[in-house]
Amino acid sequence: MLRRLYHEQPDSFDFTPANRAWAEAQITKYPEGRQASAIIPLLWRAQEQEGWLTRPAIEHVADMLGMAHIRALEVASFYFMFQLQPVGSVANIQICGTTTCMICGAGELIAVCRDKIAPKPHMLSADGKFSWEEVECLGACANAPMAQIGKDYYEDLTAERFAGILDDLAAGKVPVPGPQNGRYASEPAAGLTTLKDFESGRTQYNASVARAVELGDTVKRIDGTEVPILTPWVRDAAPGAPADEMATDTDDRSEGRPVDATGVSKQAAPVKPVAEPAPVPEKSAETEGEVTEAAPETLTGPREGGADDLKMLKGVGPKLEKTLNELGFFHFDQIAAWGPAEVAWVDNRLTFKGRILRDGWIAQARQLAAGEETEFAKRAKKDKLYD
Repeated sequence: MLRRLYHEQPDSFDFTPANRAWAEAQITKYPEGRQASAIIPLLWRAQEQEGWLTRPAIEHVADMLGMAHIRALEVASFYFMFQLQPVGSVANIQICGTTTCMICGAGELIAVCRDKIAPKPHMLSADGKFSWEEVECLGACANAPMAQIGKDYYEDLTAERFAGILDDLAAGKVPVPGPQNGRYASEPAAGLTTLKDFESGRTQYNASVARAVELGDTVKRIDGTEVPILTPWVRDAAPGAPADEMATDTDDRSEGRPVDATGVSKQAAPVKPVAEPAPVPEKSAETEGEVTEAAPETLTGPREGGADDLKMLKGVGPKLEKTLNELGFFHFDQIAAWGPAEVAWVDNRLTFKGRILRDGWIAQARQLAAGEETEFAKRAKKDKLYD
């Protein structure tokens, strides 16, 4: 199927502060030079924020990852999870049309979509609230026919029940997802034939439905107003997010969870000390308020004897080393001399901000400039990371 960008595009795109913090955290999962691996989660977050994937959003993500725009467009146009045209403000309805659902009545659900939403897939309803499409197997064959609405599956549907769900959504309600015919999960439609005592002890809903009910608004897209769940190695709360609501490395996530044979949950088990010394604390704009940048001492080329191998700094790969050289930095002692104002100057000229402090460049540079070896430099040489 040929997938093209929509003919009407907005002028620009930018992540909200919270979503940008999340996106930058995702990028840190990948080593220097491999940031393009974050393309799918970042495109998905952009789509969640806006509802659909615009050209400015695709190009913005490409710029964040140092990719050519066409490369990002190739990804966006290849995967059907990305919507390249506007979708309903409430929900885009995805009807499974593959064999089992087709046999069990998917055609009737599609007829409801044509009647209540729009005559053709990917068209907006008259009120702009809904759009629909037929998709390949969504993996709920035992509960056919089914549809995915927002982040949930609505299963064991009839045309009448499906029409009622659309009416509820249009009225601002969020119907309980899962089986719609009284089934608990995906047990035989006629009832359990084994493990019958399970019925007396089960909770009101199966686990996925219970979670959706707990969240309450599972058709709502992530727009950056939520408190984001950052990756575990990012300790700072996103801009504007209440710190006490953030998941941090010191949070006790073991409460209410099963324990192991020792009676101590793995989450609460004491952490063994790490051999590598803790990085030297450094002041930053985040801890000291806004810092006015000041240009560090730069060189037009390396000193006699040649440039230091800046790739011995954790977080610096060949591409970033080239950027630092272009900025005028060739030696460890130059980096070791940076203060908060100089860090701010350099940070504002790097594609991925925050890594100077996050990866502890200055502390590493001091050791290396003094002729010592850091643990990372030892590993880099041993594993020949950049040969």
